[in-house]
Amino acid sequence: MLNHLRPALTLVVAMTALTGLAYPLAINGVAQAVMPEKANGSLIERDGKVIGSSLIGQNFASDRYFWPRPSATGPDPYNAAASSGSNLGTTSVKLKERVATDVARLTATGIAQLVPGDAVTTSGSGLDPHISPAFAEAQVTRVAQARGLQPAAVASLVEQTIEKPDFGVIGEARVNVLELNLALDALNR
Repeated sequence: MLNHLRPALTLVVAMTALTGLAYPLAINGVAQAVMPEKANGSLIERDGKVIGSSLIGQNFASDRYFWPRPSATGPDPYNAAASSGSNLGTTSVKLKERVATDVARLTATGIAQLVPGDAVTTSGSGLDPHISPAFAEAQVTRVAQARGLQPAAVASLVEQTIEKPDFGVIGEARVNVLELNLALDALNR
């Protein structure tokens, strides 16, 4: 029996060492060498303090900031520990009520009658840090008024922060809300 058990145990230990230790260490080493910023979570620091990540959305509720898209992480928006999509489908009454409430709220704040889709829908993870350029542009007047800035200056800032599709074809143009709001704070100093 030991003759049968020894090769099996040896294989388990060898595969655990290979796939559980060697492979992750090698991949981490390559990532640290090739793209250390991304390998460490794309953290954004200001004055030596980490204030967020360009990969995870944050909840901005003040009129002085651009708002992100709704978060599907429950009562605590953009809680990475509660990352999940919503199971609400297009026929869900609860989803229709939430979207109608969001559209009414956005329309009341001065966003044009044609509310961009990402302004009222959540992303798959509930943590998407990006909004569409249309949603960012729809918020320019509100943010400019709240900060006492010229709308043209805020619109220019939005234009400067638009990220193009990867390699020119993958994905859509997008605006990272955290980075836009940090640029807005720098403009307003």
